[in-house]
Amino acid sequence: MKLIGPGTIDRPRKHDPQKQDPMTSSTSEPSGSATPVVTTTGATASRQNRTREMQLIPEAMARAHMHERRREADVERQALRLMTARRMQRRAERVSLRARRALAMAVMQ
Repeated sequence: MKLIGPGTIDRPRKHDPQKQDPMTSSTSEPSGSATPVVTTTGATASRQNRTREMQLIPEAMARAHMHERRREADVERQALRLMTARRMQRRAERVSLRARRALAMAVMQ
């Protein structure tokens, strides 16, 4: 089924904003009405900005995703450093206890 008349906002007749017909006042309104004549330059720029923003959305999402991955990696690295520090502290405490026992045994003999 093919539409013959002008397009709607959701389904424009022509996809390129530059090729769309300029908006004119309707024939049912008197020529001196309070409604100003609308130009399409602002609408075209707005439409192009929206298109540019829509094209940049995946890039922004990828940037946010990488930021989140980097934060997770930093948290994981910090947890690993903490575990290593605790392991080394326990080892140092065991060595210190062993040295203290060896010293006590040497003094008692």
